[in-house]
Amino acid sequence: MNRSKRGTRPAKTTAPTPSTEKPGMHPRNAHRGRYDFAQLILALPELAAFVAETAHGNESIDFANPHAVKALNTALLKQAYGIRGWDIPAQYLCPPIPGRADYLHHVADLLASCNDGAIPRGAAVRVLDIGVGANCVYPLIGHSSYGWRFVGTDIDPNALANAQRIFEANPTFSAAIELRLQDSASNVFSGILQKDEVFDLSMCNPPFHASLSEAAAGSQRKWRNLGKTKATDQAPKLNFGGQDTELSCPGGEASFIARMIEESANSPLRCFWYTTLVSKVSNLPAIYRALQKVDAKDVRTLAMQHGQKQSRVVAWTFFDENQKRAWREQHWNATGAPENNSRQ
Repeated sequence: MNRSKRGTRPAKTTAPTPSTEKPGMHPRNAHRGRYDFAQLILALPELAAFVAETAHGNESIDFANPHAVKALNTALLKQAYGIRGWDIPAQYLCPPIPGRADYLHHVADLLASCNDGAIPRGAAVRVLDIGVGANCVYPLIGHSSYGWRFVGTDIDPNALANAQRIFEANPTFSAAIELRLQDSASNVFSGILQKDEVFDLSMCNPPFHASLSEAAAGSQRKWRNLGKTKATDQAPKLNFGGQDTELSCPGGEASFIARMIEESANSPLRCFWYTTLVSKVSNLPAIYRALQKVDAKDVRTLAMQHGQKQSRVVAWTFFDENQKRAWREQHWNATGAPENNSRQ
């Protein structure tokens, strides 16, 4: 990339068209087109310091610069969702906003598939975010996009404290998002679900790696893919960083999801749809076998693509078709609009 400073001339603006849209993005994703840096800089003037023209004549940032990535995230959340004061401490994960938004839109379609094609919206829909993190992006984007209420859980009290600071800067969000500390690193749903509490949906971006050394090797691969191979290049600190619990757990992604499935079977009717991201396609056969073992009634794999990267969400429910209809009639109305909530 040409790292020359951005000039005083007006930035190029390009409305999303089929030729500029990112392949594979969900059609409702606000980030499916090229980033409109003119609008993003209006939302966050500090971003201008990181924007430069590439060799192809487009504007971009250096995605190997953690400060640039953080500024881009802050601008995207403010410009697209009206979120102010978003910040994360050093060494916490700085998530890719377009991919996180895609997960939410795909699971919204999942709910719609059980509601005559209408997405249930508003406070009637309750979502459990396992591993909400310091960034809290799923509840923030989900409430902004669909009006859903969220409970976000984490085993890291410092992450929850930072998420709470974000809510305090956004009072309209704080009333719709509750944070809970998971006391046991070996539990997922156990210790979180309260008596008689039910959710329409659970979401999770599980720890990917089995160890911190494996996580470090993965970061180095990403670093090399960005062309950072010189001795003077420093390893990333923020955008490929993360706390231990964000990056790894014993057994990695496969083990964490296996625990999710086992615990979900212990509370089969407390959540309409359990879902999780699955990064490694090689983990799918074991996941499907585990879901068959616990007698999940409906299992779906929602394919996602972000540029060259392919991912997927695996969703499962213990509800049969009659129970699905009863849930819809009890918790949502036929048009997908919010009903009076009696589940507080």
